Amino acid sequence: MSLHRRAMRILTCPAHLQRLEAALRSSLPDALPVYGAVLNINRGNPGDFEVAVDAWPNFGAVLARRRGEAPLNDSYRNLCSAFYRDVGAYRALLESPGCLRWDSAFHILGLQDGVLTVSQDIALAKGVELEVTEYYTYLHPDPSTLPEPQLDPDVQLGTLSPAHVELLNSTWPYGGNVWSRRYLGELLRRFPHLCLQDPAGNLLGWMLTNGFAAGTHGYIVPTQRRRGLMRALTIMAARQAHGRGFPVYGHTATDNRAMQRLLEELGHRRLPGLCYFVLYNPALARAAPGAPPGSNA
Repeated sequence: MSLHRRAMRILTCPAHLQRLEAALRSSLPDALPVYGAVLNINRGNPGDFEVAVDAWPNFGAVLARRRGEAPLNDSYRNLCSAFYRDVGAYRALLESPGCLRWDSAFHILGLQDGVLTVSQDIALAKGVELEVTEYYTYLHPDPSTLPEPQLDPDVQLGTLSPAHVELLNSTWPYGGNVWSRRYLGELLRRFPHLCLQDPAGNLLGWMLTNGFAAGTHGYIVPTQRRRGLMRALTIMAARQAHGRGFPVYGHTATDNRAMQRLLEELGHRRLPGLCYFVLYNPALARAAPGAPPGSNA
């Protein structure tokens, strides 16, 4: 049991981070969200992330998160991913002094059941409210086999700019407030993205990438749907990620059968189990500036 009493440690040594990357690679797919964050850290750290472990080098749990302080009600910046080899070590890491601010709104996401059960146990003990959203995770085993994207002659690849952030924020089911707008703007500046436009420069659709190297906020303008644009974006985003040496994966809502069918047609495989997005203090998150009453910020 002494293993679970070890103090939290932030890994900063480049050699240690490279060693962690290799260890997480051997633990795929369970480690995907943390592995993606560590890949980014070891390639310039565009998202300004850090990783906390319960011990080194024989770690039992890892938490990837943004560095620095954030407003208490900003659950977008307070977004972490988790992986554990030992669920007891994971719980001990979360409860380590300085690891998390229990009076803030924050997310923890992960592909292992303990990410949910440990959160539920800690929340019960601390009297903290939780909100859990479950997703399917899809991973492509060999992106080199993807077909060529097919686009109509009047569709071209474009680039998103800061001027598009308001549109991204208004069309994102999890957006609509000040913190989500800032978060999406940071994704545009820091991570790869793709967009399609017509010859006049009007946006037809887009796909972003988050700090955990997962595809996110894929969207096609309603009047442009049923043209195969999402299929093309999905293929191009996968090739882009694969070319950079990153895994090709993302999460879909469990009731989004259209996206699930598309991913399966393109050879993505749904991982067993669920991806849990666990939001601590959801009422505080809903108090984000600009959030509509009752929204799930």
